[in-house]
Amino acid sequence: MAERPLTGERRAFMAGNEVLAWATLAAGADVMYGYPITPQNELMHYWTRLAHRFGREFLQTEDELSAGFATIGGVLAGKKAFTATAGPGNVLMQEPLSMAEMMRLPVVVIVAQRGGPSTGTVIYSQQELNLTCFGGNGEGFRVVYSTSSHQELFEYTLKAFNIAWKYRFPTFILGDGYQSKMYEPIILFDPEERGWEMVPARPLLGLPGRPGEEREPVHLRNTFNLEEELYEVVMAAAGDYARAAADLAEYVTFRADDCELLIVAHGVVARAALAAVKILRQQGLKAGYFRPITLRPLAEKELREAAGGARLILVAESAYGQLERLIKPSLYGLEQPVHGYFRPGLGITPEEIAAEAAKILNSAGYGL
Repeated sequence: MAERPLTGERRAFMAGNEVLAWATLAAGADVMYGYPITPQNELMHYWTRLAHRFGREFLQTEDELSAGFATIGGVLAGKKAFTATAGPGNVLMQEPLSMAEMMRLPVVVIVAQRGGPSTGTVIYSQQELNLTCFGGNGEGFRVVYSTSSHQELFEYTLKAFNIAWKYRFPTFILGDGYQSKMYEPIILFDPEERGWEMVPARPLLGLPGRPGEEREPVHLRNTFNLEEELYEVVMAAAGDYARAAADLAEYVTFRADDCELLIVAHGVVARAALAAVKILRQQGLKAGYFRPITLRPLAEKELREAAGGARLILVAESAYGQLERLIKPSLYGLEQPVHGYFRPGLGITPEEIAAEAAKILNSAGYGL
């Protein structure tokens, strides 16, 4: 029997892609299917170096379509299978991911966002929010975690496998090129030693017993003969998703209870937003912070409550309004103006957000 990847706690200083490799091992992933694309390549490299030591497997496919469908095959066979991609690869992978959404398959996908549209840059962006949350021709019955640190990359990857197999919705870690490449301190650990109950994988096909007599039949379909058949399946998935949303939605707030301007951001930009709020508070400006951790499902009620107490809202993102378009429906009916600080494909500093927030407050008459 292969040794356990981690025991106790291990403090390290490593790149995000290396963190992800250790996280998937610690989560009990059996196999990775992938195709090279920057900036997630090192995840594949680290996995292939480590996997054989712990009895795990890897298959490089001929393209992203094949990687997605191979991951589905692994899941159907009862393996904790995952894949990783970025940019144009994320686009290509939407066909198998739509299939996984339709068939309620616990596929885990790690996305390292890069600049777009198209090939764009191989560096960084937050421009794959729409694609990851609502890609394909489905309804977006997915779970999408937006991480902002290496510790979160590790812990939410562990959680992603649990959530995927518990609720059987495709589950995503939405990282980015900065997180993939940069180095940070990290505490690695065995989740079971910390009391985390890891949800086991199980075969979804080839089950023992006669269907309909000795066990319930397994209905795994993505093609239907009648409109009414499709409608019933989609509505059943919608109901399951709505019921799970309250347990799945996660968020973080800071100084939002008495703020005049609420800054909304996700991922690494949320780090800058949090630092900007602290700068503004030192300047005597009442700023607050709301960070959605799950972009799907969104913590809509909590976002609305935080925004409802503010006079102004500022959305900061490394995209051209993708986060703003996601949150605006939750704010419908509120009178607070929503301002956007959009920097598609560019990093955003705390000082830039603080300056933009101060300008908005001053122009509205709420400054010093």
